[in-house]
Amino acid sequence: MKITKILVALSFLFGVSTANAGEITVSGSMETTYHTSSETTTGNPLGMDRELKFSGSTELDNGITVSMFQDTSDSLAFGNTHIEFGNIAGVASIYVGSDKDPMDAIDDVTPTAYEEANGSGSGTGYLDVGALAGETGIGIKFSLPFIGAVDARYVPKADGSEPSDNANSNDTSHSVGSGRSLSIKPDLASLPGIGGMLDGFSVVGGFEEEDTSTITARDTSEKQGYTAAVNYSSGPISVGFQKKVIVVGEQATGNDDIEHLDTIIGLAYAINDSLSVSYNRYESKKTDDDSVNNEVQETDAINIGYTVGGMTIGFQDAQTDNANYTAATKDDTRTIGISVAF
Repeated sequence: MKITKILVALSFLFGVSTANAGEITVSGSMETTYHTSSETTTGNPLGMDRELKFSGSTELDNGITVSMFQDTSDSLAFGNTHIEFGNIAGVASIYVGSDKDPMDAIDDVTPTAYEEANGSGSGTGYLDVGALAGETGIGIKFSLPFIGAVDARYVPKADGSEPSDNANSNDTSHSVGSGRSLSIKPDLASLPGIGGMLDGFSVVGGFEEEDTSTITARDTSEKQGYTAAVNYSSGPISVGFQKKVIVVGEQATGNDDIEHLDTIIGLAYAINDSLSVSYNRYESKKTDDDSVNNEVQETDAINIGYTVGGMTIGFQDAQTDNANYTAATKDDTRTIGISVAF
């Protein structure tokens, strides 16, 4: 009922204003990669990715801005949609769509020259925060002194569907519930007395919760994720440290909770404006039933990135020990990628 009242109020707010003529732009990207793995059959190592994005913006007579986009999948079918109303009361933005999840945006923010440590497929069983990415929801963004940028999002039904207008998802997956996510990026520079000493530092944290089932006990039906990161940049050097906790919950009544306790480290060096290198490490500990002895999975990656104009050439060599939390199991990959944005 609260969400309905909010939507009615928003409809009235925007409905009494006229819009000025806007504009539509088209952007996109294409990437090709050469990817090999030393522990599995590689097959054809050449892969491609492509995306088109249609964006539009306008402004209402009352000063509220309106922006939207529609992107595509690899097969150029409709992908995520997003509409955002900005400058509400001069401080906030409200958005609706299946993109821009607060936690998905901060899943790994440690510095890298090309890809995250596990970004090219090395390692098995890693879990990301941002479970609500791709779900249609409503969110609000605003900034406050000291607290900084706040982004909160609510998904009424996390059933994986993207209903069209004048429709709902009906009984797509009746057993799942709602979802919530929140991220906060404090404004360190505004902190009284110490803001000037924190130049170069950035901090971000977030929380998410998803009701994966409405028909089982709470311990077996709720997934939670937490993350916090600290980055520091000085000249050509950037260093980052991030912790993630993902609580999957019980897989069966009476069992122990399954949790992933992850640590991410990134160290990047910009050789010049175009060329950079980085070392990235992803360590994940999975806790399970007392009878299960899970090894700590560790991925170490060396990245090289070179950018010229709209083209980026990247290289990653990633090595994983105890892949899929299994002792003495390797999962090493090497990837060369060329991406062009237009």
